[in-house]
Amino acid sequence: MPCKFMHCCGVANKKWITFQHLNFLKRMYVTQYNKDLSQQAKPKTDPVAPPFLEKKHLGQEKTVIREIRPVSPLHPSLSETSNRNEFKAVNSAAVVEDLATAGGVESKEEKQWKEMKLQLDDLPGILARLSKIKLTALVVSTASAGFAIAPVPFDLTCFLLTSIGTGLASCAANSINQFFEVPFDSNMNRTKNRPLVRGQISPLLAVSFAASCAVPGIALLTLGVNPLTGALGAFNIFLYTCCYTPMKRMSIVNTWVGAVVGAIPPIMGWTAATGSLDAGALLLGGILYSWQFPHFNALSWGLREDYSRGGYCMMSVTHPAMCRRVALRHCLALIGLSTMAPILNVTTWNFPLISLPINLYISYLGFRFYRDADRSSSRKLFFCSLWHLPMLLLLMLTCKKSLLEKEDKSELLS
Repeated sequence: MPCKFMHCCGVANKKWITFQHLNFLKRMYVTQYNKDLSQQAKPKTDPVAPPFLEKKHLGQEKTVIREIRPVSPLHPSLSETSNRNEFKAVNSAAVVEDLATAGGVESKEEKQWKEMKLQLDDLPGILARLSKIKLTALVVSTASAGFAIAPVPFDLTCFLLTSIGTGLASCAANSINQFFEVPFDSNMNRTKNRPLVRGQISPLLAVSFAASCAVPGIALLTLGVNPLTGALGAFNIFLYTCCYTPMKRMSIVNTWVGAVVGAIPPIMGWTAATGSLDAGALLLGGILYSWQFPHFNALSWGLREDYSRGGYCMMSVTHPAMCRRVALRHCLALIGLSTMAPILNVTTWNFPLISLPINLYISYLGFRFYRDADRSSSRKLFFCSLWHLPMLLLLMLTCKKSLLEKEDKSELLS
């Protein structure tokens, strides 16, 4: 630019610099040092077709596509005919299967809504489930253990009457319990298949069965054994049906009330044999009372959802920490109660020694349940309690003191 400017100045000797020259120099300077201001040609865009023409072309393409027709061969091959036959066979089989499933659904619905009729062949099994036959067997076994551990000569007739009467009383209590809990059992997976829930028997039949078990059971215990045992049996039926059953939906105290219910049968066995309620009977009741807490708390821990769905107020649902503490506490209490047996002249001193390993083992599982608080530890504690109780009662029976030993000791003291 300076050179051009000097050139223009040199030309100025001949001509004067006009305004056009200055304007030209200005434009040259701007375009050289700022090239963005120079004009550039923009590429032309393709012309946009109107929408009506585009739709028209699309319509024409569609009409062309519709005019195309596949040409079938004059002579189909064998493979194609076999494929067609197989396709027809599959379709026919599918139709038959659909009809069969539809018929199965209809038959299932008819069976579901069909009125259930009670068969005489099914009645013993239904009544056994109504009376909770496994729980009744456990109750009878604990009463029999109390009768056998009592330090008196064994009377077979009295033993049989006690076992039968206790079993009938337990059947009556369990039947009334199921009668009261039908609307709540229907919400639980554990109890939804009970006879009254499924409608296999009528409530009238269940109550009649309970009455037919309670009356002869209490009569056998009162008249055939002794009035004290009969009174304990009647009180236990009342405590289980009128106190424990409604309290399950009101307070966690139901667990302690249920433990008292489970502790009475061995006391009944002791009173049936001796005719008196002494320290040995209370010791047996205390062992059964403490054993039920690790047993039931471990069982209810795995059924918390079920109990919550059924509306039951259990420690495992409302007070889980207390549930674990109580289970561990009563596991340790079994060691102390076993030590009290020789002190109360129920067993020899061999019993607390030989029962210590199984008591320590269940206490260890109780501690694991208290620490871990999971399903695995609760299941181990529950299954341990199933064999711990019969083992403990068997050891107690083998180490019991006979009546002669007690008489000799009383003579020495006198």
